[in-house]
Amino acid sequence: MKIALLGYGKMGKVIERIAVSRGHEIILRKDATHSYEGLADADVAIDFSTPEAAVGNITAALESGIPVISGTTGWLEQYHLVADLCTQKNGAFIYGSNFSLGVNLFFEINLLVAKMMKRFPDYKISLQETHHTEKRDAPSGTAISLAKDIIENSDYSSWALADAKSDEIHIDAKRIEHVPGTHIVKYNSDVDCIELTHTAHSRDGFALGAVIAAEWLQGKTGIFTMKDVLAI
Repeated sequence: MKIALLGYGKMGKVIERIAVSRGHEIILRKDATHSYEGLADADVAIDFSTPEAAVGNITAALESGIPVISGTTGWLEQYHLVADLCTQKNGAFIYGSNFSLGVNLFFEINLLVAKMMKRFPDYKISLQETHHTEKRDAPSGTAISLAKDIIENSDYSSWALADAKSDEIHIDAKRIEHVPGTHIVKYNSDVDCIELTHTAHSRDGFALGAVIAAEWLQGKTGIFTMKDVLAI
C-alpha cells in the first residue's frame, strides 16, 4: 500500500517503521508545516495527529476519495460531521480510541465483566488511566470507551474526572513521563477488589493495529471499527 501519514510525531514515526517492515510505502508525512500534496496518490491515510488537526485531516482524505484510519482522540464532538461526509462520499473510515490488538480484546473482556457485575451493586466501579506527559487529552479515549461500555451495561449514568456522584464512574487520569499507556478497571467492595488491567509496553502495539486496520480497509466502503477488523 501507499500510505499517507497525517500526523508525523512519535506515533507517526512508529507507524512508518511498522508499515515499511510489512512492505508498505510512505508517500506523505504530514505535520503542521507540510501540505496535503501527494495525498490523492495514497491507497490509505492514517491520522495520528492532534484533536485540533484531526477533522481537517480526515476530511481532506475523504474529499480525495482516500480510505482513512484515525487514532486521534479528543475530537469526537465532531464525529457526526466526519461520518456524514464519509457516507456522502461513499468512502471508508475507521476510528479507534485505541488500535492495539490487546486493548481491543481488553474492551471485550471489560464488556463481559460489566454485564456480569451488574447483578452485584455492592461493587463500586472506578477507572484509572496513566499516559506519558505529551498526551494532551484527559481522560484518554480508551478510558472513555471502557466507561461507556460499562455505563451501557450498569446503573451508572455517566463518568467524571473529579467529584464523581454516586451514579458516575470516577476516572483518575495520570500523566507520567515515558508511560505508553495503562488502563485499570476497578470493582471495589467492603470485602475485596477485582481489577482488570491492560499495560502497553511500547507504542508498537498501537501502530501495528493501525496498519492492520489499513490493510483490512482496502477495497471496502463504509464506517467500521476494530471489532470489524478483528471479527470480534
